Amino acid sequence: MAGYLRETDFVMVEEGFSTRDLLEELTLGASQATAEEVAALFVADLGAVVRKHFCFLKCLPRVRSFYAVKCNSSPGVLKVLAELGLGFSCANKAEMELVQDIGVPASKIIYANPCKQIAHIKYAAKHGVRLLSFDNEMELAKVVKSHPSAKMVLCIATEDSHSLSRLSLKFGASLKSCRHLLENAKRDHVEVIGVSFHIGSGCPDPQAYAQSIADARVVFEMGAELGHRMHILDLGGGFPGVEDAKVRFEEIASVINSALDLYFPEGCGVDILAKLGRYYVTSAFTLAISIIAKKEVLLDQPGREEETGSSPKSIVYHLSEGVYGVFSSVLFDSTCPAPILQKKPPTEQPLYSSSLWGPVANGCDCVAEGLWLPQLHVGDWLVFENMGAYTVGMGSPLRDAQTCRITYAMSRVACTARQRLLLPAEQDEDAEGMCKPLSCGWEITDTLCMGPVFTPASIM
Repeated sequence: MAGYLRETDFVMVEEGFSTRDLLEELTLGASQATAEEVAALFVADLGAVVRKHFCFLKCLPRVRSFYAVKCNSSPGVLKVLAELGLGFSCANKAEMELVQDIGVPASKIIYANPCKQIAHIKYAAKHGVRLLSFDNEMELAKVVKSHPSAKMVLCIATEDSHSLSRLSLKFGASLKSCRHLLENAKRDHVEVIGVSFHIGSGCPDPQAYAQSIADARVVFEMGAELGHRMHILDLGGGFPGVEDAKVRFEEIASVINSALDLYFPEGCGVDILAKLGRYYVTSAFTLAISIIAKKEVLLDQPGREEETGSSPKSIVYHLSEGVYGVFSSVLFDSTCPAPILQKKPPTEQPLYSSSLWGPVANGCDCVAEGLWLPQLHVGDWLVFENMGAYTVGMGSPLRDAQTCRITYAMSRVACTARQRLLLPAEQDEDAEGMCKPLSCGWEITDTLCMGPVFTPASIM
């Protein structure tokens, strides 16, 4: 299990290091470089990823964690999560190849896309990926033909009307259609071994998890009646990646634990999984990006020039990346990224109405509007925090082929915690189990600055 991540893959820093200090050093070097044009600079705190995993183990001790590769496929993230014992949820052939190339066994991979290309199904069959999901008859038929030895998980729809990203508009079988799908699977000699759901991202109501877990129990009963031996419950994702989210991770975990105790009590023989993406990486990545162009636009406001001695203006800044690159969250999540100035301006410097745009020549590549910023210049760098989710590995034909450099860092304390977590795995020769948590590691969570855990609340 150990050996995915080498110490040469990241910068070792002492506890209390400043991401801003590291970024300042990197941006200075990038500004002076002439051989390579750098579009953006990321600092990725792998120690933050490690701390998130310890929090997960403490808050959801019965749940096995699988990482959603589509969220951030950078090598450092995949390697550290593989070392921590996570499985991987892949949406296509490229993602399966990516995690297998770093040494992840097929037994720790779920091909979790309910809408799969036939060539990708054949790839999964050839390379030993046996756990797949489905939510309709056509998808089941494709798997029967191209991967007859697959073990299937039935993806059910959820009540996600309040979520920012409503996945049930596209994926998930209704409860009314589940019996028919299970009957077809039985007829075609396909093993359906579990149920999955996803309440979408940004759901403000943790009780949506409780309702979906209750619905999954109904489908388990249907499967048992038809002779399917179900033993996997997949809770999906949707867990927040920042501390100031409307609903904290600990609150969601409390509701999930109570619902599991009610519908899938410990000892019932059901393995509980979850597919997390944003939770692990959002807050771990900080971005620095340079201004490549600017334009001043005079505002037509009669009388202002006489009052101030200058014409009022708004300033348009163009960045080396836009919504078709690292700022894709603007499109996916309707966010408005707030920049931090790398160089602190004088307090008396005036502020101007400003907007940030990407490099693509169309009207949709707007990163942020309505900002009040001091006068900035071409070559200045802006810093954006919480930039780990859906920013790295999001290719687009509209992007320029520039380099987004990632520098990985880890504190000495987090590195020590990671090594202690790996000790049982080095002694265990059996690597065939699916993503068994290697250690709860609770004895060092205080060292890693873990917050308090909510007491499970009743859902009755």
